[in-house]
Formats: sequence, structure tokens, C-alpha cells
Amino acid sequence: MPIMSNPIIAITAENIYKSYNLQKQKTFKEFLPALLSGQKTKISFNALSGINFQLLKGESLGILGRNGSGKSTLLKLIAGVTKPSDGRLSVKGKIAPLIELGAGFHPELTGRENVYLNGSILGIRKKDMDKLYPAIVAFAELEDFMDEPIKFYSSGMYMRLAFSVAVAEMPDILLVDEILAVGDIRFQKKCLKRMEEFLKNGSTLVMVSHSPAQLASYCRKGLLLDKGRQLFFGDIKQALLMAQKFEE
Repeated sequence: MPIMSNPIIAITAENIYKSYNLQKQKTFKEFLPALLSGQKTKISFNALSGINFQLLKGESLGILGRNGSGKSTLLKLIAGVTKPSDGRLSVKGKIAPLIELGAGFHPELTGRENVYLNGSILGIRKKDMDKLYPAIVAFAELEDFMDEPIKFYSSGMYMRLAFSVAVAEMPDILLVDEILAVGDIRFQKKCLKRMEEFLKNGSTLVMVSHSPAQLASYCRKGLLLDKGRQLFFGDIKQALLMAQKFEE
């Protein structure tokens, strides 16, 4: 992480909660009177409960926890995809969200059209995208397929293009959710190399991965979650050790 005389706070989470209302399942005998009366029985589910941490610009954080612990929910909050139900979340800087890659792609549009469409969703102006476009295509290695509708792309081609658009510009904050799910092994290494370039240039990293080795390599801090609750925030080695014991 680059040394800064005046550290800049990139992300602050203060007592963050994220709740969802779920419709309570009814038997038919219970459902009919409720339907006629207009009553709806809901139960509240806390995906996150009391999350607290602070990350400086240039720092790297690995989020750990079993499936359903709230890791992806926290990434979505930081990305601005959804908002906290309670608490304060402050995020400063341009975000590159490598989560749900290609969510804004349209299958009937060509690769070229989807690059511009997804770029606009990410806030990249057309004149800037005109300059970025050649590098995006080269990184995705899809020069011969950009004028084909992406409904004809393989899943690997689709994800390569989505990743290439997402990392077209140098971000202040990089959000990564299981990056090794992108493409083949060779392209995965290419993606990790690009991520290393961002870190060397002072980007802040928040990463979710099921690979302890990957988290140890790229992250300096760790946040351990369980059923939406924060169990630990601190050194990544200690976080990984706690996570391992927690799994036993």
C-alpha cells in the first residue's frame, strides 16, 4: 500500500444493518381468510447486523464467512446497489464493482453495443468510452466477435467482456466477488494481474473469495462474518485463522 502523509478514509461502516421483509408462508386454510381480509403477514430477516469497520485509501480487505453470512450483501451496499436499513455507510471515490458481472448486458445487442451500454451504466461518457474501447476489446480477446449479438457468446466470452468493461478505468475502490469464476485459468491470471496493477496505483480493494491463499496474497485486513454478524475485523492472517477454526 502506498505511504500517504494524510491518509484518506475510503470506506466507513458504522453499525450497519440490512433487513429484508419476507412473506410468511401460509397453509391454504390460513391463506384464504388473510386474502379476504387484505392482511399480509411478514417476517423480517437481518442479512447484516451491526457491521463496523473503516478502510483507508489503498488498503485491502478480505471478507470471510460461510455461504449466507452476508458477504455479497455487504459488497452490494458498498457498490450502492442497495442501501442499509440502518446505520451509516460512507464510500468515497469511483467504484469498479466486479460483482454480478454483465448484469446490464442485453443478449440481443452486439458485443460492441453492450460495451457502450454497460459503460453508460458505470458512468463512463461516450467520448471516454471511444478511447477505452480498443483496450477493452484487446483485453477481452474478442476482436473477431464484437459485432455479433452476445446471445451467441459462450459463458467464458460473456464474462471476459463484462470484466474488461468493469476494469476499463482505474478505480478508487475495487469490489471483487469470486474473481476466479471469470473465464479459464489463463484469463483468470490476466485478471489478477490487472487487479495487482490497481493496488500498486493506490486503489482500495474489498474482496470476497473462498480461496484462503488468494485472500492472504491480496488482502492485509480481514472481516469475518457469520449469519450477518461481525465476528472479527483486523489482520487478515488472524481472520483466516479464526475462519478456519470456525469451520471445524
